[in-house]
Amino acid sequence: MTVTTADSIVNEASTASFEVRLDNFEGPFDLLLQLISKHKLDVTEVALSKVTDEFIAHIKAGGDEWDLEQTTQFLLVASTLLDLKAARLLPSGDVEDEGDLALLEARDLLFARLLQYKAFKQVAGILSLRLEDESRRHPRTVGLDERYANLLPEVLIGVGLEEFAALAAQALQPKPEPELSLGHIHAPTVSVREQAVIIIGRLRGSGTLTFRNLSKDAPDVMTRVARFLALLELFREGVVGFDQITPLGELTIRWTGDETTEVEINDEFDVAETEDAHE
Repeated sequence: MTVTTADSIVNEASTASFEVRLDNFEGPFDLLLQLISKHKLDVTEVALSKVTDEFIAHIKAGGDEWDLEQTTQFLLVASTLLDLKAARLLPSGDVEDEGDLALLEARDLLFARLLQYKAFKQVAGILSLRLEDESRRHPRTVGLDERYANLLPEVLIGVGLEEFAALAAQALQPKPEPELSLGHIHAPTVSVREQAVIIIGRLRGSGTLTFRNLSKDAPDVMTRVARFLALLELFREGVVGFDQITPLGELTIRWTGDETTEVEINDEFDVAETEDAHE
């Protein structure tokens, strides 16, 4: 951190030839700093806002030739004076660098506060003007321009009043309340033995059939399940064979018995179904 004494600040500021005109002081800015640093002038009696306004006017008077270093030095000293003045006006505040502020020796103590204050004040004024201007603005509430209105296609309705009435009646007609059917609870039992007899008769006549052909005339799912169980029983008895070329492909059933082969079908499925029905 670069630390400079009050005399060096005065020497740097003296090159700017910036004159200050206040109610209780009139003269060069460096002289004002000397008086404050030597406690010959109370900082609380200095109108820092007026000093800032005069410096801004001084910068604007120079046009585009203003000195960045001069402006930086002023912001440094003015913000330091502002913090010192605040510490004097609020003695109960906890100011850690009060000694440095009094001597104007720390060059990096809150030197941007004054500039921020002025900037926020100006921005607040700009926003106030913007809000006032925007309050006078109103959205344009008009219909579609005539040049665009002709671009819309005409609405063509292919139904008349009677059709509209029929559609409305259909839409407004109350829907029937759903009914819970209990038919599946007391579904009729299907005998596996009876389905096995049907399969044996067809396979003896055709020799080979697909399961799709064997079950295509089944009236319901239960019948198709019973025929599949019957096929398993016939396979266990060794009178049929299964062929399936691809996984999940078409299942082909071959009759491997002869015309005189007697087949006994176990009635365990029929007994189980009968017991379930009674329960």
